[in-house]
Amino acid sequence: MRSMDLHQRYPALSDLRQRARRRLPRFVWEYLDSGTGREATTARNRKALDCIGFAPSILHGPQQPSLSSKFLGVSRPLPFGIAPVGMSGLIWPDAERQLARCAAAQGLPYCLSTVASQSPEDLADDLGAAPWFQLYPPKDPAIRRDMLQRAKSAGFAGLVLTVDVPVASRRERQTRSGLTQPPRLTPRLLAQVAMRPAWALGMARRGMPHMRTLDKYVTGQSGSLSSTAHVGYLLRTSPDWDYVKWLRDHWEGPLIIKGVMRAEDATPLEALGVDALWVSNHAGRQFDAARATIEALPDIRAATTLPLIFDSGIEGGLDILRALALGADYVMLGRAFHFALAALGPQGPDHLIDLLRLDLLANMGQLGAEDLTMLPQPLPLQPIAPPFATFRTDTDLKSPP
Repeated sequence: MRSMDLHQRYPALSDLRQRARRRLPRFVWEYLDSGTGREATTARNRKALDCIGFAPSILHGPQQPSLSSKFLGVSRPLPFGIAPVGMSGLIWPDAERQLARCAAAQGLPYCLSTVASQSPEDLADDLGAAPWFQLYPPKDPAIRRDMLQRAKSAGFAGLVLTVDVPVASRRERQTRSGLTQPPRLTPRLLAQVAMRPAWALGMARRGMPHMRTLDKYVTGQSGSLSSTAHVGYLLRTSPDWDYVKWLRDHWEGPLIIKGVMRAEDATPLEALGVDALWVSNHAGRQFDAARATIEALPDIRAATTLPLIFDSGIEGGLDILRALALGADYVMLGRAFHFALAALGPQGPDHLIDLLRLDLLANMGQLGAEDLTMLPQPLPLQPIAPPFATFRTDTDLKSPP
C-alpha cells in the first residue's frame, strides 16, 4: 500500500488501534490492550495528558523545525523510540525482529524485553545504533552475569532495569480472555484464532511463541504461577538498592532504571551511578492507584539532573511534546508500535513513525519552536467532557440531534 493511501486510511494511532483489534484474536488483544484493576491508572494517564496545554505563538514566518535529539551520547533523528513489551511475538509473528529492523533503519533506540519471544542472540544481526536490553532481575548471580554477557555480546549497549514489577499484576481482562502462561491453544482460544487468518497463518509458520531468552535457565516448569505470571517469575527477585549497585558494578555501559515515580528516589539512584531514569507507571498495567506518569514527571525533573525517559499514555506527537516540555529528555512507546504492527504488518511501524513525525512538526509550528529545546512552558487546561457521541442515548442516535 502506498504511503499516501496509508495516510488517508490511517491518519492517526487510533485508526491503527482499531484495525489491530479487528486482526487479533480476542485473547491477544486483551493481553496487549489491558491494564490492571478497573484500569483507572490507564484512564488517568490519558486525562492528565489532556489537561496540559500551550499558548500558540504567532508571526514567526516560515519555519523548518528540527526534531533531532541527543540522548545518552547518541544523536537520534527523532525524540522517541520503541519500548519493551513482553511476548511481543504473541501479539504479531516475528514482532521483535520486525521492530528491531524498523528502529535500526530509522535510527531509533529499540529495547528488547527479557521476556520477549526472541532472544538477544536472535536479534544480533538486526540491531541498529545503541539498542537497549530490558532486565527483569534474576535472583541467581550466575544467571544474572550470564544474561548481561549475552546482551552485551549480541550488541546491546544500554541496560534497563525494570523496578516497578515486584510481583505479578492481576490484569483481570487478560485472565477473563482465557490466556495462560505459557500460551496454550484451548478450544476456546482456537475458535478465536480461526476468525483471524492473518495472525493464524503467521503463527502457523513460526509456531507459538515462548520466552526464548529464558530457555537456557528453565526447563518448561510453570509451578503454581497465576495466569498473568509467567515462567520468568521462577527466576526473578524483587530488586533492592544493593541490586542496583551490583548491576552498576557489572555492566559497562548506560544503566537506566525504569519505573521511577517518586522524586525522592532520584537522588539515591543518581548517587549509585545510574545514567538515566525512566519515569513510568507501566502504562497502568501494574498498579491501579498510581499517579499519572505526566503528573510525576515535573517533580522528578526538579529532583535530578539525570536524563529522563518518559512513557505511559502517549498517543501522538502532541503528547510527546507535552512530556518533553515538562522535563523529559526522551519518550518511548510500546503499545503504539504493536498496534501499528498488528494493523499493517511490517509497514505499520514505519507508518506510525511518519504519523508521529508529522504531528510533531505540525504542533511545533503552532508553538513557533524551531527545535525541541525551544518548547514553551505548558499551561494547565480544564478537563474536557467526552465527545458528545459517547453519551447519546439510543434514541438520540436514531435521528440527527
